[in-house]
Amino acid sequence: MYPSAPCASAISKISPILPPPAATAGSHCYALLRRSRVRPKAQSDGADASALRESAEKAGEEGEATGRRPSSPAPLPPPPPPLPQVMSPKIEKDLKKVVQKTAATFAPRASTATKNPAVPGTTLYTVFEVQGYLSMLLGGALSFNLIFPSSEPDIWRLMGMWSIWMFTIPSLRARDCSKNEKEALNYLFLLIPLLNVLIPLFWKSFAVVWSADVVAFFVMYTWKLGWLQRSD
Repeated sequence: MYPSAPCASAISKISPILPPPAATAGSHCYALLRRSRVRPKAQSDGADASALRESAEKAGEEGEATGRRPSSPAPLPPPPPPLPQVMSPKIEKDLKKVVQKTAATFAPRASTATKNPAVPGTTLYTVFEVQGYLSMLLGGALSFNLIFPSSEPDIWRLMGMWSIWMFTIPSLRARDCSKNEKEALNYLFLLIPLLNVLIPLFWKSFAVVWSADVVAFFVMYTWKLGWLQRSD
């Protein structure tokens, strides 16, 4: 048998000089290799995220540029064309003189040269105005045979047919109205008798004659007072 003590001492002296175990060196190299692989992956993940973010921002800007363009203000509509003149100014002036002279001759007027007290805002002005339009409505009821009905033509229906000329126009002319309204009433004072005489030659109906008088009344007011003209 060989002695064992000297061998154990020799091994203990040589062990510090030997390199570390293979397992320790291998684990160190594995750790270094793992770190070198993780860093590029992290860098690549960051680059991909930034690229995705840039592409999303670019797509959002393109969507805003195409879908959310600032709306331009709507163009203003063109101004309405001027209303055509019914007649030349010279003919209209001459006709106005004839109508005014004829209406002043035959239409009721004040017996004195004093100022008309039926000015706008007074009670007398309101009375004449209400009387004029109320007589128009009452004449329509008589013409359509709603009041004092009868199966034959009578005086009541005849008065209803002439009510606008006999009561409405004189009542409205009795006021201190504007120049254009006075001209409209002068025209109506001469036009309505022509309608009331000519229409029965073709259509014998009190209601039709009264309706034609009403249409002529409002058409004349629309023309002379400019109800259809747009204010700027």
